[in-house]
Amino acid sequence: MLLRRLLPLSALLGIAMVLPARAAVPPMPVPQVGQAAPTAVAAPYGPPADAQAQVAAAFRAAQASGKNVLLDFGGNWCPDCRLMAGVLRLPQVAPWVDARFVTVAINVGRIDTNLDIAQRYGVTIKAVPTVLIVTPQGRLLNPDGALALGDARHMSAQAVVDLLARWDAR
Repeated sequence: MLLRRLLPLSALLGIAMVLPARAAVPPMPVPQVGQAAPTAVAAPYGPPADAQAQVAAAFRAAQASGKNVLLDFGGNWCPDCRLMAGVLRLPQVAPWVDARFVTVAINVGRIDTNLDIAQRYGVTIKAVPTVLIVTPQGRLLNPDGALALGDARHMSAQAVVDLLARWDAR
């Protein structure tokens, strides 16, 4: 509210208002994957015990780079999770993901471990994959769509990429 009042005033006074931006992240068009069919990744999630350290390292890297953090909660037993990992590894998509996000694949076991990581952002994991896009400062960008990829098998690769791009742009 205050910002809306100050912006017109700053324009009248000739004062430039500097807003925080993600200047370190280069602009990059959203990949167009067409009808590309991703291959399911056999085991995209590492040991559950490593998740806390990986998330902490991801946020340090995000703060240094200005990238958002993509937290991918899932399990190697989950076909939707394995397919979504395949989308992220498509040759047209992987460079874009690497340029936009610091990514962490978080193993949730049988939806019984590492759930506290999502709860930090007010999200209760009920199905996987659950994807959270978080700013380097810890603000969740997709509270309305954290479970949207739970049926990734029935989504096109382009639909997955477009959804990630919308969340990242917030």
